[in-house]
Amino acid sequence: MRFRANIDNVPTFFRIMQTLEKLQKRLIIKFTETTMHLICNSDTNEGGIQVWSQIKIPSIFSKYRIQSNANNEITLVLSSEALLGALRSASSNPSGLTINPNNGNPNGQGNVNSIETEEVIVRLTKKNEQAMLSFEITGLSRLGRTVRVAHDVRIEVLKPLDAARLGEPLCPAPDVHVLLPPLQKLRTIVERLRPMSNILALRANNSGVLQIAVNTEGVKVETEWRGCTNPKTSEEEENADGDEDEGEKDPEKLHSVVISIKSFLKFLNSHVVSTTTIACICQHHCLILYVYIGDVADAGGVLTFYIPAVIDE
Repeated sequence: MRFRANIDNVPTFFRIMQTLEKLQKRLIIKFTETTMHLICNSDTNEGGIQVWSQIKIPSIFSKYRIQSNANNEITLVLSSEALLGALRSASSNPSGLTINPNNGNPNGQGNVNSIETEEVIVRLTKKNEQAMLSFEITGLSRLGRTVRVAHDVRIEVLKPLDAARLGEPLCPAPDVHVLLPPLQKLRTIVERLRPMSNILALRANNSGVLQIAVNTEGVKVETEWRGCTNPKTSEEEENADGDEDEGEKDPEKLHSVVISIKSFLKFLNSHVVSTTTIACICQHHCLILYVYIGDVADAGGVLTFYIPAVIDE
């Protein structure tokens, strides 16, 4: 089993991990020849939220080599906090990153400088019988000296049978797809609603209307957007010329789902990486959110969030 790659796009990888680290302490990563899958699937997450991500290898890595007896696939379990720490070390001039340029000198305590990263290599290794993802970071100190930093992250390699059991949640076909406003603006609004209720309703129709609302005994607040885009899925485009009853659906009918505000705010942390986000409402069942990395037409990857519905008594 072998794995080695250069991380060329550290900022994007770091921002993705900033989002996922807030969801789950243990992360599953599945490397294939073409894709990196980042998975948060624990039922213990706030509100049962899950994330299933697919990142195209060229959008993050170069000089990518992978080899295994499981169809050249390797699935790992590791600490999301530890991986975030390694990527923070690999970021150019990150806040709080210091390194002693007197490499190997135990008495060299005085000259501590941040480094500007030039190259980051990640590989699968084993140290004292413990599997590791080892990060080798090469950069320049402020004095122009070459500095090398090693950062090891303990991992557990899943057996192929265990990896094969991983599967995304089963959901009904969505009732409506809608392009969300910028997530940073949405987050500001939801933060204001948070003290009023633990749950919120998200509603949308196929005529470009999107609503977010809280409704309790003491308060009723609703925010509405009009003119939102309703993107068509490939299945809808295929059925457009068929005898499907799509035309019989009322485009003005609002479809809704009630979800945990905490879960929705954790999803909204993905504003750091989002360019385009599509929400899919499965009425009274769940909310599915596709966060695209880059333009939809040529996205470097997509983070898929599943937020289960809350039964509103």
